[in-house]
Amino acid sequence: MCESVVMAKIGLIGCGMWGKNLARNLVQLEALVAVADRNAKAANEFASAFNVTAMSVDELIENTNIDGIVIATGASSHDELALAGLIANKHIYIEKPLSLSLAGAHAIRDAAKSAQRQVMVGHLIRYHAAFIELQKQLAAGAIGTLCHVQANRLAMGRIRTTESVLFDLCPHDLSLILALVGDLPNKIHCVGASHITPGVVDFLTSFLGFDRGVSVGMQTSWLSPFKEHRLTVTGSAGALVFDDTKPWPEKLTLYQDQIQLNGEHFLIDRSSPITLPLHEAEPLKAEMRAFIQSCDNDSPTPTDINEAIAVQQVLEMLKNNLIDTSLKSKT
Repeated sequence: MCESVVMAKIGLIGCGMWGKNLARNLVQLEALVAVADRNAKAANEFASAFNVTAMSVDELIENTNIDGIVIATGASSHDELALAGLIANKHIYIEKPLSLSLAGAHAIRDAAKSAQRQVMVGHLIRYHAAFIELQKQLAAGAIGTLCHVQANRLAMGRIRTTESVLFDLCPHDLSLILALVGDLPNKIHCVGASHITPGVVDFLTSFLGFDRGVSVGMQTSWLSPFKEHRLTVTGSAGALVFDDTKPWPEKLTLYQDQIQLNGEHFLIDRSSPITLPLHEAEPLKAEMRAFIQSCDNDSPTPTDINEAIAVQQVLEMLKNNLIDTSLKSKT
């Protein structure tokens, strides 16, 4: 069943595994009109499956009937495609990461400003109902003052050879972290290891320090034998846990344990965890709806170019401070 939102006409570049998910949601929102890929066969298969037009990449970018372009290609191609789309006066959605360098991200930002077009980055989990509710609970004081955020993103597979887990997985969590803290870190510690491809980190442990004493930890890997997508937000009066591997009724849990000093000892009063009700909805559809509305209204989204630049700045800080413990020492 299609969900009509009448609106901008969207073209998709990148007919791979994730492109298929994007195309499916864009079709359900009645926005997808064309697809393109450097592999013409892949584009033709998408066009047939989704009943849209297959074009070359250049044709899609230059087509004056297309208002916005969704880029779902490899990260190394993002700069070139985004810049070409902006020069052609298209609004742009780019799957994360925005770029593999801060210089590339700044070039996209400057081109967007010059073209007066919106750029949105695929920090998908910002559009997840559980995270949106978590933000509301934090703002309402459900766990007191924010103290610590722990983001664990572990799984087996999707191993890359061109970009490390830093650029493949960390943008998701950094987007959430910056939205919660509202500031950039002033301290960075980042240690990783490259076991599959030398120089391409597949295990990463990061620690970020912020003003007002807020701390953040991240554990990230492609090589975990189990899957863990968990965000734990600890405050002065409890914690909120968003576990995306659990069923919808269990994804967001509120803990309101009390810790009190009693002489030289601490007393902990454990309370029963509360699972918070959520409206079940596909985050990717919400994200694509936001991009369509951004094209229609020429308005920024929660993951606009400014948010993307902030995430890119932290990625750059982590990259520059990364210690790869698996690399051989120079003698």
